[in-house]
Amino acid sequence: MSQSTFLYGGNVAANGIRQHYLRYGPASDTQAPVLLLIPGITSPAITWGFVAEVFGQYFDTYILDARGRGLSSSGEGLDYGTDTCADDINAFAEALGLSQYHLVGHSMGARFIMRAAVRRPEGVLSLSLIDPPVSGPGRREYPGKWPWYSDSIRQSLVGMNAQDMLAFCPSWTFEQRQLRAEWLGTCYEPAIRRAFDDFHQVDIHGDFAKLPAPTLLMVAGKGGVILEEDRREIRTLLPEIHISDVPNAGHMIPWDDFDGFFQAFGNFLGTTLHPAGEK
Repeated sequence: MSQSTFLYGGNVAANGIRQHYLRYGPASDTQAPVLLLIPGITSPAITWGFVAEVFGQYFDTYILDARGRGLSSSGEGLDYGTDTCADDINAFAEALGLSQYHLVGHSMGARFIMRAAVRRPEGVLSLSLIDPPVSGPGRREYPGKWPWYSDSIRQSLVGMNAQDMLAFCPSWTFEQRQLRAEWLGTCYEPAIRRAFDDFHQVDIHGDFAKLPAPTLLMVAGKGGVILEEDRREIRTLLPEIHISDVPNAGHMIPWDDFDGFFQAFGNFLGTTLHPAGEK
């Protein structure tokens, strides 16, 4: 990519907290449609910058730091539950005067945007659910295990580098591991624990039938998160859902198959996304 689409980072007071975001967009198009990107459970906004660089060619793109992560409000005394984090997204859009927007969420972020859209459907143009956990009460467990999160977070608080991160993310590039090692320490462990517990205690299936806009479900072929029976159940709840696959990717889809991630959108967002920058 010859020219960065990064514009700036900022903070806004919304839903009673400081919300930090990074903004990307096409400098030549001030009327580009808005896209809000909500990362996964231990992914501060900056770690999705390489993805937002591409979205920024086509959309006025905002990546949010969920509370308890990155540079957004964190620490004791905050509610890190699904409903509150969903309300953060809606409050963010309202605080910045964003009247219409596409929602893209990965993993935890996908669950949050579903709940956000159900709680405030006005203005939602589409939802892109990137490999969302479909665990919940009475359902099989999420395949990720808690020690993977807690051990890496605690090590990051002491100090770690790309080589240390190799034990947790062996398939990632040096640059990806170094960035994660740098920012993982901003993930407040009780916030991460609440999100992980909500994977198992909050059932999002009831939200599918209530989604107010066209919805894409992107499935990681090697992720083990969404299985064939899950696809069938989701289709019964939302028959018109678009389902796309990235066969060679694990749960962290754009890290595993960058081009395949964008190809899986097709023209769902109203345009075909080209990672190399050709339009």
